[in-house]
Amino acid sequence: MKVGIMQPYFVPYLGYWQLMNAVDRYVVYDDVNYIKGGRVNRNSILQNGQSQYFNLPLIGASPNKHINEVEVNNDPKQQEKLLRTLEMCYKKAPYYAQVQPIFQEIFTQTETNLAKYLFFSFQKIGAYLGITTELILSSELEKDCTLKAHDKVIAICKELGADHYYNSVNGIPLYEPHRSLFEENGIQLCFPKMRDISYKQFKGEFVPYLSIIDVMMFNSQEECQRLLLEYDLTEST
Repeated sequence: MKVGIMQPYFVPYLGYWQLMNAVDRYVVYDDVNYIKGGRVNRNSILQNGQSQYFNLPLIGASPNKHINEVEVNNDPKQQEKLLRTLEMCYKKAPYYAQVQPIFQEIFTQTETNLAKYLFFSFQKIGAYLGITTELILSSELEKDCTLKAHDKVIAICKELGADHYYNSVNGIPLYEPHRSLFEENGIQLCFPKMRDISYKQFKGEFVPYLSIIDVMMFNSQEECQRLLLEYDLTEST
């Protein structure tokens, strides 16, 4: 059983979806603290040939709150602003007409809980990408919430019957020092890393590491699904 555990991000980059696609069960880590200035409610899109932040407006966001305690500002004016930005940046992209309805459904949802809002977006985008991984909210699992860091991750993995734990390559410094503890619990560490990919955007130089929005706007559904497999896997030894 391959399990991934990651905080939810707003329309994250391709590597996030590669990890989700690579596992059998994916835990959306929603009962950890919100990080101000992180990717939980913002990502990068292409605007005038440059990477620009694309922000999901929030209410009462604080690093003293868990992600599932923060609210989305889904005022119709804010929703319309997101859609106008999407149109301004991508209306001339080859797959805009095909994928815009997906993001319209996401941006105009009535859900105000940030964790559930992002969970819904994962379901919608994941379906388009052909991802069949089971999605689970961390807050709905029975676990010892007094555990911290790698101990909590191991507990979740054991509850779900995992023998492989997948995390981003950015998690190597955090989890590799505890590799022996994972192995004692019958869990192998795995770190997928997205390969260097590029595709035709507009006429300028390729801008990498943008939101999945950008990938979907410039690639067919079939090509998006192929790109999900463009990664290399580092395993603990």
